[in-house]
Amino acid sequence: MTANEKAVAGVLSAYNQALNASDTDAVMPLYAEGGVFMPPYNSSAAGLAAVRKAYDAVFVAIKLTVKFNIVEIVEMSPEWVFARTNSAGTTLNHATGATSKEGNQELFIFHKEKDGKFKIARYSFSTTNPQKS
Repeated sequence: MTANEKAVAGVLSAYNQALNASDTDAVMPLYAEGGVFMPPYNSSAAGLAAVRKAYDAVFVAIKLTVKFNIVEIVEMSPEWVFARTNSAGTTLNHATGATSKEGNQELFIFHKEKDGKFKIARYSFSTTNPQKS
């Protein structure tokens, strides 16, 4: 792995920990200034204020216990890297108390910011769980 790929792997690890802790304050420093969060079945959250609001809503609704597995990290240039991951675990629905299996495939695009750190510029995911009939 290159130094940039290792840096991105570190951000992915920190993001995984922040999700499992339901900690918006830990998520936010991982996003670039113009970062965009694109969850399925929702509008994109563009910019830090919208990203914060989206994660606050997620963490009020559910508690994730997931593990990310890195499938690939590709350095497109010294400033841009993408990562593809798979995650699996469980989701606790706070409203109902029900726990369900969680499985997703994720695509992250990272940008090296002025401070020299890679941050999430774009993040989108989709479920890998079979649809319920």
